[in-house]
Amino acid sequence: MKFVDEVSIRVKAGDGGNGCMSFRREKFIENGGPNGGDGGDGGSIYMMADENLNTLVDYRYTRHFDAERGSNGGSTDCTGKKGEDLVLRVPVGTTIIDSATQEVIGDLTKAGQKLMVVQGGWHGLGNTRFKSSTNRAPRQTTPGKPGEQRDLKLEMKVLADVGLLGLPNAGKSTFIRSVSAAKPKVADYPFTTLVPNLGVVSVDRWKSFVIADIPGLIEGASDGAGLGIRFLKHLSRTRLLLHLVDMAPLDETSAPDAAEVIVSELTKFSPSLAERDRWLVLNKCDQILEEEHEERVKEIVERLEWEGPVYVISAIAKEGTERLTRDIMRYLEDRADRLAADPVFKAELAELDQRIEDEARAQLQALDDQRALRRSGVKSVHDIGDDDWDEEDVDDEDGPEIIYVRD
Repeated sequence: MKFVDEVSIRVKAGDGGNGCMSFRREKFIENGGPNGGDGGDGGSIYMMADENLNTLVDYRYTRHFDAERGSNGGSTDCTGKKGEDLVLRVPVGTTIIDSATQEVIGDLTKAGQKLMVVQGGWHGLGNTRFKSSTNRAPRQTTPGKPGEQRDLKLEMKVLADVGLLGLPNAGKSTFIRSVSAAKPKVADYPFTTLVPNLGVVSVDRWKSFVIADIPGLIEGASDGAGLGIRFLKHLSRTRLLLHLVDMAPLDETSAPDAAEVIVSELTKFSPSLAERDRWLVLNKCDQILEEEHEERVKEIVERLEWEGPVYVISAIAKEGTERLTRDIMRYLEDRADRLAADPVFKAELAELDQRIEDEARAQLQALDDQRALRRSGVKSVHDIGDDDWDEEDVDDEDGPEIIYVRD
């Protein structure tokens, strides 16, 4: 199934049914009073989180959704039928955004969570509603109100406890294969991972956490190069980031340089995401001699000025991975305990999460705007160079100043 994590749709709630104007007409009954019924309410549209879905591909080609209209009122005080509500199922972790205002309408993070995105129109009133002692034969009704209409943007973010960062071929997919039952594609060329992969890591019988693997970042990713930048938003909800570094790159590039690239691109994409707790994991230690381990680790740590935890592992040989997963489980448990006991810490994390969401959305929107400009052949102000200016457009500072005045 194709992985789709962003779609734009239009939703239209049902209009309310019109009220009916009718008078009682029966044999042997003179001057029958009004008996026009009310219309029915229009159907509303809801979004519901479904744990059985993992992509927004259902909304890739069907973009317009209309709820049922309410029926008109009838004679003999018959009320029109209410329009059926429409429930659209989306994956858990979907954010619903109003395209016109960029307002976040809601965030569906739990299975079964339901959110109304547009409300059905109110029913119209029949003429029975307007009868009184002074108005015995009212000929007044009201039409049903139109249902709400909105253009929505759906953004899906995978829900994982731990996220993996690294260059292509840093060993992220191999790592997730070695510690979980997930089997992402692994090959000896860049960009093997094309979409995020999730794996459940079982540490003990009743203890587990979810780990997310996204396509690798490359230099210039924050400006739209490569694949990984589009999926960095999926790490915004993680609790811990693992920065995987290849200790023995096949192309003989510098491991410290590779580590520095990731930190730089992460900071450009979202400075707040760079504040998330992050551990340094040096992978493929089996590819270099043991006596070189300490020197290589020291070189990378000094270049990054790293002060956090450092782990040396070999994902393919499962060397050091068990200790790493147990430490991650312990970290997640301690974090959960602190969140429950410390309201200040909880508020700080909530504020950090919101900053990450806002920065990620702004960065991706800027990239989309640049792409749209390039397609239309229009250059952004930031993309204009000296060669784009025509000599005739350059003002002659020494010449006379000409001011045009319209009569």
